Amino acid sequence: MQTYAGIPEENAQLESSKVVLVTVPYDGTSTWGKGADKGPELFLDASENMELYDIETGTEPYLEGVYLAGEISENSSPEAMTEAVYQKTKELLNQEGKLFTLFGGEHSVSIGSIRAVGEKFENLTVLQLDAHTDLRPDFHGSTSNHACAVFEASQKHNLVQVGIRSGDIEEMQYVQEGNCFWAHEIHSNPNWIDDVLERVSGNVYITIDLDAFDPSIAPSTGTPEPGGLQWYPTLELLKKVFEKCNVVAFDIVELMDSPMPKPTAFLAAKLYYKMLAYYHISK
Repeated sequence: MQTYAGIPEENAQLESSKVVLVTVPYDGTSTWGKGADKGPELFLDASENMELYDIETGTEPYLEGVYLAGEISENSSPEAMTEAVYQKTKELLNQEGKLFTLFGGEHSVSIGSIRAVGEKFENLTVLQLDAHTDLRPDFHGSTSNHACAVFEASQKHNLVQVGIRSGDIEEMQYVQEGNCFWAHEIHSNPNWIDDVLERVSGNVYITIDLDAFDPSIAPSTGTPEPGGLQWYPTLELLKKVFEKCNVVAFDIVELMDSPMPKPTAFLAAKLYYKMLAYYHISK
């Protein structure tokens, strides 16, 4: 039996685990760097090679249980993939009292999971950490393209975007005023974390495209944009979001295979585990 991070089987049972993890190795619509379909495999391998004691919080999050709920392999079309993720998320959200987590795959995998979470939880804030706006209504003939990852969320929910430094002019009309924290403004604003927190409340879905981070620390993404977020300030933001709000789900996407993927894969593994630690200590 494969378990998340190689944890003991008694910590990996559905009934007793407080966290469920789905992987979606999908890379059907990415337009430049290919290899995000290998992201879940790289993430799980890196997770098996990290220490399970979190020094900052003094906790071992895996003891609360992480159930590896399998992978969604549907790739016949972007729309079919979105529907498969939507249905699987709905199924797992019926497991009351568990945090739903997902690891992609390219960012289009988040469309279906956000849709399902938004149907279950009212007054949802979607907190997006990303280099790109991802607000195209459709792209290359599909509404399930990675360039459309949060368009639906922007129409249905309170979308807060952090780290953005790339977008098409047509997307600017969909940016919610005051809710987009551009990377260049973060760079010159020492209070940016507090400003973000003012916009995030209630039930929260966090979606993290790894290209939100600066490519100096996370180079293996589909589009490594310069000028990104750094490690410790990002952790500070996430910790405070978990403290303030009811985080009901999160995903991490766009880990790409490359000639040297391990630094980014390990960052993704640590990031996921850190978020589990923050989730548990907030309860």
